[in-house]
Amino acid sequence: MGVTIKDVARAAGVSVATVSRVLNGSANVSASAAELVNNAIEELHYSPNFLGRNLRKCETNVILVIQPTSVHSLYAEIISGMQEAASKHGYDIIATTSYGMGEHETRQMKMLFNRTVDGAVLLGTQYDAQTINKLAENYDIALCCEGIEGANVLTVTVNDEQAAYDAASALIRKGHKKIGIISTNSDAMSSIYREKGYLRALEEHNIPICQDYIYRDSYDYENGKKAVQKFMALKEPPTAVFAVSDILAAAAIKTTIEMGLTVGKDLAILGFDNIALSEMFIPTISTVSQPCREMGMFTIEKLISNITSNEKDNKYYKMPHEIILRQSTGDQ
Repeated sequence: MGVTIKDVARAAGVSVATVSRVLNGSANVSASAAELVNNAIEELHYSPNFLGRNLRKCETNVILVIQPTSVHSLYAEIISGMQEAASKHGYDIIATTSYGMGEHETRQMKMLFNRTVDGAVLLGTQYDAQTINKLAENYDIALCCEGIEGANVLTVTVNDEQAAYDAASALIRKGHKKIGIISTNSDAMSSIYREKGYLRALEEHNIPICQDYIYRDSYDYENGKKAVQKFMALKEPPTAVFAVSDILAAAAIKTTIEMGLTVGKDLAILGFDNIALSEMFIPTISTVSQPCREMGMFTIEKLISNITSNEKDNKYYKMPHEIILRQSTGDQ
């Protein structure tokens, strides 16, 4: 068996409590006692079980982050910001992937339930508001990037409806009146509100809403391709398309080119997220930029404050967005 704290106390000729105070950096230990303890630790090659000690105090200085997929650079940038903020406070981040499956998420959340981590951030979740609120009674939880209607927990997103409204309005200002949308049939708030923003922009600019210009499926790349094929087969195809993600926009651009059309001229395309791909793609992708790194940092700062304080901040924060016009809408 390994060396225990009792062995250290016996070798130093002090109590276990004194050894514990030395390990915890307590000032309530005499210099002579601290020297005896440190000498015994060195001689016995004692290695404290910090995880076990922290668990007994219900503190691990670790935060769990669950992302729905690991192939989206949007989440990578958010998590990078989280790691930066956590490090400043002496915390670490454990990032896992649920693949959008409830059983995976529940299994991963056991790290929070058994106090292996101090808190959890969900970048999209299968839990409903009632479940989230129940969990929040006993655990520190935050939602980032994707909110949940009715969830009374710390939430950090962009204003998806206003961002989509601004995106569609940017296309309208460029002279487009036949504007399609590549949306999803997801019940995620971000998808729902991005479609609402698109519809509001058309209504406020007195542009008739054409159901043939609305395509809904999943966020999968393939559906951006299917949407453009459907749109361009119409008797009067749209001259511009707003896609609710950059992945869908990239697929739409590639398909438009394969059809022998010029992106930005024959069909303007604008995405959402400003992932790294949007600047590297040819042509570059016009998009709605989310402040991903800042969102991650802000979420962790607020969550750590919740973890270390009796005052809980359960506000819904909306971070600023920006419309970036590039080659896919005929800009440079």
